[in-house]
Amino acid sequence: MLNILQIQGFDWDRGNLDKNWRAHGVASGECEEMFFNRPLLIEPDRTHSQSEARYYALGKTNDNRLLFASFTIRNNRIRVISARDMSRKERIHYGKA
Repeated sequence: MLNILQIQGFDWDRGNLDKNWRAHGVASGECEEMFFNRPLLIEPDRTHSQSEARYYALGKTNDNRLLFASFTIRNNRIRVISARDMSRKERIHYGKA
């Protein structure tokens, strides 16, 4: 089970630092911002949790951009796997929070 209070930062390396920017126009800083703004919805991603526990988050940046992010936790750090703008269905779900 994810305990967000134990998180000590983010895990960025050459492999994932600008991957979301190239694929979806989401900067790594925007990914980080969403974890500090409220509301933040985090759910387990059971479909993609074969080798390690994965989660997805719905949140917003400081500029109120609504983002979806899939991530895992490695060494008490958030490692973002993918980040993109929320879909219509995700925005509706997030709006209910």
